[in-house]
Amino acid sequence: MKTTLNRQIILAARPIGMAKLSDFTFVETPVPALKDGEVLFRNTLFSIDPYQRNLMGNGSSEWPSIAIGDPMGGPTVGIVEESNNPAFAVGDHIQSWSGWQQYAVSDGADLRKLNAAAAPLSTALGPLGLTGFTAWYGTTKVSTFKPGGTFVVTGAAGAVGSTAAQLMMLRGHRIIGVAGGADKIAFLKNELGIDAAIDYKATDFKEQVARALPDGIDSFFENVGGPNFPVLMEHFNPHAKMVICGTIADYSDTDLPQGTNYLPRLITLIHYRFIDIKAFATPYVMDTFPEFLAEMTPLVVGGKITYREEFVDGFDQLPATLLKLFDGTHSGKKLIVRA
Repeated sequence: MKTTLNRQIILAARPIGMAKLSDFTFVETPVPALKDGEVLFRNTLFSIDPYQRNLMGNGSSEWPSIAIGDPMGGPTVGIVEESNNPAFAVGDHIQSWSGWQQYAVSDGADLRKLNAAAAPLSTALGPLGLTGFTAWYGTTKVSTFKPGGTFVVTGAAGAVGSTAAQLMMLRGHRIIGVAGGADKIAFLKNELGIDAAIDYKATDFKEQVARALPDGIDSFFENVGGPNFPVLMEHFNPHAKMVICGTIADYSDTDLPQGTNYLPRLITLIHYRFIDIKAFATPYVMDTFPEFLAEMTPLVVGGKITYREEFVDGFDQLPATLLKLFDGTHSGKKLIVRA
């Protein structure tokens, strides 16, 4: 390996509200020297995900934030350049959590070796990575959903939401997806083939909800939060089950939302309709990842799970690409930056 400098994108400041480009800084550091048992790898693909806003701090999340001056966190796909570890050879493809840096060193414990012949490498950041795992765990392990019931997923055109919708479709549920804009609605209807799609940006959003849910909601997968949930919660059936995966609409908020306080109404619904609400976070349940891969790999390779990817070229584009998730221009595809 001839390169001696490692380019990193570090967290320079904690955002106030929405993240901005000035919250990041580009730095160069020496490429680390290898010790016994370690491997040096070069990152070639970087996943961009909404939860990365939480890692920056000053938001609604209670997750520990990364330190100022540390590389921005996130999953990557890389290739081994040097190895002092017998489990990894030069040229091996790996998935890591090394974040926004071109090179990284690991003892191998946090690396997943990838087989490029079995599935496209990018799937290790999407349907066969944290994205797919989030959807799988939320629909498989958190609650036992009523067979054949009506399943509603918000953020349904996104990477997690679309995978969750398809998994529940394969299990025989009636699928209702909530997304914003005509393109996303068309994707849900025409490409995924779900039973009904609701456009939360439409002026008749409430009417669309009522038409799509004549028999109410049996199970609910929450990806978004924000002002749409109070409309949807009124359609919960008795003993409905809700899984909270994420609340992207609120990630940049530090204060309570202004306007109507819907909490008393939600508590009433929970009480009198016996609503079961659970939440999960993937870092605590990674022990089930091998089970996830065993079920999902044949589904993805066999074309039973549809996924969309949008590639952005250039390591320098990482900060701007992350901001794209929150500025209203993101199409719902999984964003992957190629170094």
